[in-house]
Amino acid sequence: MMTEEQAKSLLLKQENVYTRDPQLREPAFAYCEGYKAFLNAAKTEREAVEWAVREAEANGFVPYDPTVSCKPGDRVYRVNRGKSVMLAVIGTDAPEAGFSIVVSHIDSPRLDLKQRPLYETAGISYFKTHYYGGIKKYQWTALPLALHGTVMTESGGRVDVRVGEAEGEPVFFISDLMPHIAKDQYEKKLGDAISGEGLNIINGSLPLGEGGDAVKLGILALLHEKYGITEADLRTAELSAVPAQKAVDVGFDASMIAAYGQDDRVCAYPSLTALFETKAPARTCVVVLADKEEIGSEGVTGLRSAALAHFLTSLCENRGADYKTCFAASDCLSADVGGAYDPCYAEAYEAGNSAYLNHGVAVMKYTGARGKSGSSDASAELLAKLARIFRENDVVWQTGEYGKVDQGGAGTVATEIAMLNISVVDTGVPILSMHSPVELAAKADIYMLHRALAAYFADR
Repeated sequence: MMTEEQAKSLLLKQENVYTRDPQLREPAFAYCEGYKAFLNAAKTEREAVEWAVREAEANGFVPYDPTVSCKPGDRVYRVNRGKSVMLAVIGTDAPEAGFSIVVSHIDSPRLDLKQRPLYETAGISYFKTHYYGGIKKYQWTALPLALHGTVMTESGGRVDVRVGEAEGEPVFFISDLMPHIAKDQYEKKLGDAISGEGLNIINGSLPLGEGGDAVKLGILALLHEKYGITEADLRTAELSAVPAQKAVDVGFDASMIAAYGQDDRVCAYPSLTALFETKAPARTCVVVLADKEEIGSEGVTGLRSAALAHFLTSLCENRGADYKTCFAASDCLSADVGGAYDPCYAEAYEAGNSAYLNHGVAVMKYTGARGKSGSSDASAELLAKLARIFRENDVVWQTGEYGKVDQGGAGTVATEIAMLNISVVDTGVPILSMHSPVELAAKADIYMLHRALAAYFADR
């Protein structure tokens, strides 16, 4: 007859973080105050890089200079064109022992303004947009929006724009059709009810004079007065509309956070704070905040570019090491969000292999779609290493998948890291309403990811 203790030793127990240790509430809640401030300050990848560099320098990091020999304990960073950043704490081990790498992304689904965005119709001025990343288009109507971005002017200047965030500032808006006359709209499929070309942002209605396009002219006059820009300057601008809402606590117990862009800033923030805590690691520890993940990691600031390989190779060459040997010995945590089990849509999930809110860090051996298409599929050896680190450091963790096998799927930057011959596994925070204008995450899981990444960096 098996005893109760013997039975417990055989069964896997998935624990709620607070059940495991009720004392974690206070540090988790305190940690997430800083996280909410980060979310409010960094709604675009440029803003996230600026925040990261400012905080990194406050924590002793300096710009990486490949002509200066690195020594253990050095803290360096390199910015890639203002939209991604790579940071490293040099370890005592030779690079041939491998690096400990964490990669998060700092781009999120949004509405980008087209290059000739401004037009007027029916006495209302609008911006034309082109959505970025995978969105449910209907979620972006009837929602207060803020405008963020950078304009490079014909005179050679740079203008940073951020409107709709400060108290009392106006916001922007996409109208929806009133239900009283929406018969035809109701008959469309959900994904077709709002078209991409229909995501036009209202930006004003006051005419300037009585001529044609008087409202548009009024908006241009305001833009020129405040920023010194003309309509021609918009052709060389990067302007994006994002939800104007600030990060807020959710629930009577304030145990969760609702905010825009938690995919993947909910992992980017712990990546940084864990690295900032790292002082004298054995292996060199690297954090990458990447751009363009939401559109396949393409472009010069995405992980399909050579920027990361060049940085890591330079760190090896700086200490006289062979980069190929280093890469083969390295491993990486692709710190990206997972889909948390949502009981309101239970039919899309396989409950036994889903991640749950408040159950800690979610480790996903594979992502992809259907037959693991587009997946890196981490090895048993790497999973075992991670499990050991978490066990030794009292990190609450769980495994998870995005949903049922044939329901759909998703990808991460793990495939790009694997192309460098670096072992990689997806490890992040499970969230609800992923890719919505406002996403939901649990404070316990956010704090636990910080502890998990700090333990990973400290492992010897």
